[in-house]
Amino acid sequence: MRIHFIAIGGAAMHNLALALHHKGYKVSGSDDVIFEPSKSRLEAVGLLPNEFGWFPEKITREIDAVILGMHAKKDNPELAKAHELGLKIYSYPEFLYEQSKYKTRVVIGGSHGKTTITSMILHVLKYHNIEVDYMVGAQLEGFDTMVHLTEENDFIVLEGDEYLSSPIDMRPKFHLYKPNIALLSGIAWDHINVFPTYDNYVEQFKIFVDSIVNGGIIVYNEEDEGVKKVVLSSENPIRKHPYNTPEYRVENGTTLLYTPEGDMPIEVFGKHNLNNLEGAKWICQHMGVDEADFYEGIATFKGASKRLEKIKENNDSVIYKDFAHSPSKVLATTQAVKEQFPHRKLVACLELHTYSSLNAEFLKEYEGTLINADVAIVFYSPEALKIKKLTQIDKEQISASFNKEGLIIYTDPKEFKDFLFDLNLKNVSLLLMSSGNYGGLDFNEVRNLIN
Repeated sequence: MRIHFIAIGGAAMHNLALALHHKGYKVSGSDDVIFEPSKSRLEAVGLLPNEFGWFPEKITREIDAVILGMHAKKDNPELAKAHELGLKIYSYPEFLYEQSKYKTRVVIGGSHGKTTITSMILHVLKYHNIEVDYMVGAQLEGFDTMVHLTEENDFIVLEGDEYLSSPIDMRPKFHLYKPNIALLSGIAWDHINVFPTYDNYVEQFKIFVDSIVNGGIIVYNEEDEGVKKVVLSSENPIRKHPYNTPEYRVENGTTLLYTPEGDMPIEVFGKHNLNNLEGAKWICQHMGVDEADFYEGIATFKGASKRLEKIKENNDSVIYKDFAHSPSKVLATTQAVKEQFPHRKLVACLELHTYSSLNAEFLKEYEGTLINADVAIVFYSPEALKIKKLTQIDKEQISASFNKEGLIIYTDPKEFKDFLFDLNLKNVSLLLMSSGNYGGLDFNEVRNLIN
């Protein structure tokens, strides 16, 4: 098949392009800008466009399908040419479904934890040499790409994102996969630019549960009241399997998981990650991995990229970075680090970077999320507000929304960096939470904060 990607450079899109190239498809693509690591990875296999921009002449009748990325606009000239020629146009999730409609589809959904749970499942399966197709939203240790597609594998494991499918398909991605086995980890309002109310957001998860095929399975976190309500109210004829956070304890900075074989030290930590682990365990069991084998495999799991990723550690200090930006993630992540190192001072830095986090109306959702931090810092860029065409917010609004005594707020990248590099990190846990980089912070330099 000949496949053309409109906006080939995106994190998800370039991984799908690589997967199809490895599968033997003839792949081409365009984009107006491509950043690293996508650029080098596409170039290595000859898929990097010769020049950036949109070229309608690339779209011919010889193309079997076009895959349209979210980065493209509705008026994209290549998209217009594809419409004109009557070519089949897929969104990213639509094409994944086409590739997997004769497989058993395992879809991991939820406002938080889905990347980690998917990563845990794939880690355990790889540990036991169980081959599956997959799509996950982070680069995993031991995996070459974030997407892997074959003809022969029976299972495909998909991270089920609730964000929109493409510029011309406003359905959430996870509505299109039609899972045989699904997991729902949590519901916490996010993506306010697309789902303006909490009820509207929750409705997307109801549709997800109802999209599970008849006789399928939903594994769900019954500690989350929103999840529990959505799953139990569904009339879809599926099996419903609840899970809870397993028992564990923290001893000298190590988390020990209680198992039938005794206490087992694990690399990940925090109540939210133990909850994720339990969900992953039940999914693996539904895929044929028994409990003992799951524990053996998960013991070596160190976490997904940018999810409580350790930057540097010595005997009395540690630095983590985390993708946490939504309120529920900020609360869970800070709580996890404080629980793991209760006798150290926790310095928690949060960058407000996403559309939702910079929205004046949404800010109140952050109340209490930094309660576990001994020193709490919020960074945001007024320039980002202009770029996203949002109403300007000020430090007083942020301070009132977080309701955290002693909250420090920075808007200048240099001032924030100076603050970091003046810190005495003896007996300190430093946590950097952001989906950005604090206005240009070099995380390799941050490593030098401790010896």
